[in-house]
Amino acid sequence: MPTVLVFLHDPGAVLAKNDRELLTLAGTLGDPVAAVAGDAGDPLLDGLGSYGVSTCYLPADPSVGKSLVAGKAAFLAEAVRASGASVVLLGNAYEAKEIAARAGVRLESGVITDVVAVADDLTATKSVFAGSYTSQCRVTTGIPILAVKPNSIEAAEAGQPATPETVRVEVPVPAAAAVITGRVDKPATGRPDLAEARVIVAGGRGVDGNFAPLEELADLLGGAVGASRAATDAGWIEHSAQIGQTGKTVSPQLYISAGISGAVQQKAGMQTSQVIVAINKDPDSPVFEIADFGVVGDLFTVLPQAAEEIRKRRA
Repeated sequence: MPTVLVFLHDPGAVLAKNDRELLTLAGTLGDPVAAVAGDAGDPLLDGLGSYGVSTCYLPADPSVGKSLVAGKAAFLAEAVRASGASVVLLGNAYEAKEIAARAGVRLESGVITDVVAVADDLTATKSVFAGSYTSQCRVTTGIPILAVKPNSIEAAEAGQPATPETVRVEVPVPAAAAVITGRVDKPATGRPDLAEARVIVAGGRGVDGNFAPLEELADLLGGAVGASRAATDAGWIEHSAQIGQTGKTVSPQLYISAGISGAVQQKAGMQTSQVIVAINKDPDSPVFEIADFGVVGDLFTVLPQAAEEIRKRRA
């Protein structure tokens, strides 16, 4: 079976949801191995083992994990050479896609981004123009380097876990590579990351600065809170919550749009959601054109009613 290398460009202490999805996909395509940009503790290694990873490649100098894209791309290229991988899978975040592009140059290999499915023959289904349509793509030069969108695969452990072997790889990090000198953690909200959330409750201009009803509903559903550009530009919520063409692209199972008109900029970031529920006082709002379910009403009435109904059904 071919060796499939999964690259973790920004690893945490344990596997993130997107990492688990990539490892599950790798197991369907061949024998999974992993490359971790930085160091890996026992919890992360045990997690990799539970997804069938036999070998984990680590940089000989763990400071590679503190570099930005140039250093990580150099490590990825060396890990591919060391493993003899036939295909590379990594996330679809902006940093991951730039790493993929730089590694592609080093390996003289083709790169496909925004992948939502991969066939056994490595034909990738690519989401185009924020999900307006899909295309079937294949890499014809070198080995395929595929950046896979979150929520495209249902994560499933491989079975009996076994701690993978670790192999240190020498990495010629470019002298001019930028490095991370410090990090400031965001305040913990207990909500999932926006890009990986299965449920998102998003608000726009109609929220008028009050995201409390959206946060209440999101917490009941175990989801994340997002926003349109109008809401973030107004300072009602941080810019990292922005969904749209100039923000994040999301593909949750359920997307609840509250007080968002549904302009093209916003649609570009969320129209691949599996189920879209729109709430807006304007019956002619463009968001209803792509919604699976629409509610014409005041979000400050509709959302609390929805939250109360959820509580009743759980009681």
